[in-house]
Amino acid sequence: MKGNKHILWIAAIVSLGGFLFGFDAAVISGVNSFITAEFDLTSLQLGWVVSSVTISSAAAMLVAGSISDRIGRKKILIFVALLYSISAIFSALAPSYGILVLARLVGGLAFGAALVLVPVYIAEIVPAKMRGSMVSVNQLAIVLGFSAAYFSNYYLLDLSKSGSEFAQSWDLDKNIWRWMLGVESLPALLYFFLLFLIPNSPRWLVSKGQESKALDILKKVNGKTEAQNVLADIKQSIAEGKNKATSTLSELFKPNMRFIMTVALIIAVAQMAVGINAVFFYATNIFERTGIGTDAAFVQSVWVGIINVLFTLVAIFLIDRVGRRPLILVGLAGIALSLLIVAYGFQQATYRLTSEQLTTLNTEIDQSKLQPLIGKTYDSDVDFNAALVDALGRKDATLYKGDIIKAAGTLNPYLLLIGILGFVACFAFSLGPVMWVLLSEIFPNRIRGLAISAVGFVNSMTSYFVVQFFPWQLDTFGSAATFMIFAIVAIVALVLLFRLLPETKGKSLEELEQELVRY
Repeated sequence: MKGNKHILWIAAIVSLGGFLFGFDAAVISGVNSFITAEFDLTSLQLGWVVSSVTISSAAAMLVAGSISDRIGRKKILIFVALLYSISAIFSALAPSYGILVLARLVGGLAFGAALVLVPVYIAEIVPAKMRGSMVSVNQLAIVLGFSAAYFSNYYLLDLSKSGSEFAQSWDLDKNIWRWMLGVESLPALLYFFLLFLIPNSPRWLVSKGQESKALDILKKVNGKTEAQNVLADIKQSIAEGKNKATSTLSELFKPNMRFIMTVALIIAVAQMAVGINAVFFYATNIFERTGIGTDAAFVQSVWVGIINVLFTLVAIFLIDRVGRRPLILVGLAGIALSLLIVAYGFQQATYRLTSEQLTTLNTEIDQSKLQPLIGKTYDSDVDFNAALVDALGRKDATLYKGDIIKAAGTLNPYLLLIGILGFVACFAFSLGPVMWVLLSEIFPNRIRGLAISAVGFVNSMTSYFVVQFFPWQLDTFGSAATFMIFAIVAIVALVLLFRLLPETKGKSLEELEQELVRY
């Protein structure tokens, strides 16, 4: 029991990096409309602000693993905490579009390194029987970060409209998006200090000839007797690795690695290509399109965070009981069905603004500009959004779109909410946590850092294309077609992984290496 508490303590501290990832990813969803109006952004410029973190994240993923193989996982994670702090502070203070993008790029470096190293560190320090659930703690931390960001955004928005002395003295109504972004610096600084309390990875210590230190750590997490056996397995694996040539990227594509890389790349692409980060990064914008209004969109974004947390807990409970493969396949089937529901809900929508509805809109809207829309019926959100921009200009159309759609749209917001929350739930117990568990398990010890960096790069670049072009897709193809594309991706991934995905439950890293790789 004492060892389990020690493992949980270590996993909780390291996984705070996942919390920061989730917070940073979700907090931007609440500021999109504000920064679009503040800096007069086009849909592609907004996409770049949101997606810029994924570009630098991809670059960080390429090098984080190999650098950590040389100087240690712990040192890189401490640097990650500093980068998160710097990014949050400069994002909040950004005087221009360019500075905001630069600050987001800095945060992306922390994104990528944390996504690669946190699951690797946990996988290398915990016993095999607890590895799935403990690596999933990182995913739990990520979704708690999502939930905390959505709630923080909602709370700050509500506070800015409260008329309180605090809100007035700090001009919250004018600077609300800066406060939303700046709050992240607090958990980032906490992460920095807590990281000094964790040990180095025992597998990394053995690779550097520090066996006595590694054994001390293994005794705390495995017990005295088992620690000797684990140390012997690690030494054997590392010794075998040293007899091979130095790991290079080309080695990942040799015939003996072909099966592992195929599975890893399919999962890495599918995890992002189903559109989950479009929902997380643009949650408020999506809910505004369902016709519930801007304020309610912030409330429903909070529900995205809550559902994400609950079903990640389901994954943690089940992953070492039912295995990785069933969770992935069932989750993908649910993802596909949920996305089809969302696509159908948007496909049935129509938009018609009447004179009576016009009088219910925010008085800050210049209602005379909307007169040309009165009595016209629009069968697609693309046409209706284009008409709003023509009538009001991009800035006002962005700020008031949610409330205008609420007045003019004929949609089924409950069906759309069920589809979106169903998508989040199915992702949260499958592709979200299980992918990183699998990646931390299936690669050989000596190239694990390099391999996960390479696959993580592909994952991050996929995320970049999804997040960068999502606003453009909505404006160009419409909500229904965009979510239908995501559904098709999920169906293709389900078919491929049904044929290829192996089960890794309950096996040591060394056992999996023997099974999956032929030297």
